[in-house]
Amino acid sequence: MTETTIDNETEDFAQQIADQVASFLVALREIARENDGGRAISLLLLEISQVLLAGARLGAQRDFTPIGDYQPDVGPEADLDAMRLRLAEMLGPVDPYAYVFDPYVPELVVGRLSDDLTSIATDLENGLRHYRLGNVEEALWWWQFSYVSSWGNLAGVALNALLSVVAHDRLDTEVADEDELLEVVDEMLDGDAAPPR
Repeated sequence: MTETTIDNETEDFAQQIADQVASFLVALREIARENDGGRAISLLLLEISQVLLAGARLGAQRDFTPIGDYQPDVGPEADLDAMRLRLAEMLGPVDPYAYVFDPYVPELVVGRLSDDLTSIATDLENGLRHYRLGNVEEALWWWQFSYVSSWGNLAGVALNALLSVVAHDRLDTEVADEDELLEVVDEMLDGDAAPPR
């Protein structure tokens, strides 16, 4: 590995991103382990929002450059398949969803939250392994590159899908005495009731 000098500001930034990434990975594994679908939706909404903040910060930085033409070997990827399967089982009917991957080339894509969350985790974990081995510039480059090319978009559409689940849960409820309320509204619109002053 080629040694490079990293300024304190970049070092601090990398540490903050690494902390956010590590927090997301721990939380995602714990959510899958708890197997509580109702609670998972709210927690996933929170965790994805937070890791998207890290991504936005990466996107706003200068372009990081890898040290070499090839990534240094950081060992095998973490096996996240068991987590993916637990997420799929826990999310059940809300796991599959449709989205537009690129709004400038609108094409409907069908995905699975469990697959996309695992893909995000895989990208983030790869950068974290670089960081923990002291490859700070490589880690920043990987997180930034994969944010722009992959996990940023997946996190955005997953966030939208989860928000949709929450919105349907909270807004698709019948209003008590809805028929009576509609009659009152109809009367007001017909002019039978004096408008309030």
